[in-house]
Amino acid sequence: MFTGIIEELGTIADLQILPNAAYLTIGAQKVLKNTQIGDSISVNGVCLTVVKLQDTRFTVDVMAETLQKTNLEELARGSKVNLERALQLSTRLGGHLVSGHVDGVGTIQKKMKVGIAEVFEITTSPSLTHYILPKGSISIDGISLTVVKVNQQGFSVSLIPHTRQETTLGIKGVGSKVNLETDLIGKYVARFLENQSDPQERKDLSMEFLAQHGFL
Repeated sequence: MFTGIIEELGTIADLQILPNAAYLTIGAQKVLKNTQIGDSISVNGVCLTVVKLQDTRFTVDVMAETLQKTNLEELARGSKVNLERALQLSTRLGGHLVSGHVDGVGTIQKKMKVGIAEVFEITTSPSLTHYILPKGSISIDGISLTVVKVNQQGFSVSLIPHTRQETTLGIKGVGSKVNLETDLIGKYVARFLENQSDPQERKDLSMEFLAQHGFL
């Protein structure tokens, strides 16, 4: 589990992209402190396991499913990536709960300056926008951001200068692909409601209903 608050920008030092897997070696410093083999690190919002450690770099394996659902296959040597170590219960939750399990990919459609901020318009599939709501949280390449507007085709977010300077969104242009993870709690709530067999039961909450189902 992560918070979506990026700790540092890493650099792809080496990579091998195969049809059904990939191996990434990433240069970093801050996220390597106290890191051990087997630990999880978020790379552009994707939860990956450290399989090899060196002084200033670490290596992760990437499964075929991950390559299909994310933008990691577009990386090259020298590419910058957002890095975050797994959440500790003792730390402040500055962003929101991010699992590192990417739901899909979006495309930066438009960027425009609004005062000190820069608004990004991102298109994605309706299956993802179903779980996105205005003022809700979303993870974009592992960055915890607040949704400004949403429609069936996509949504928009607003970035302060610090976010642009400290993450890969500051160097991504129109047409770039980004990893998206919708709000974890929202997905669980939506899934629970979708699994209710009788929609009418959700609307008519009464003492009789509670007694019938063992609550009284």
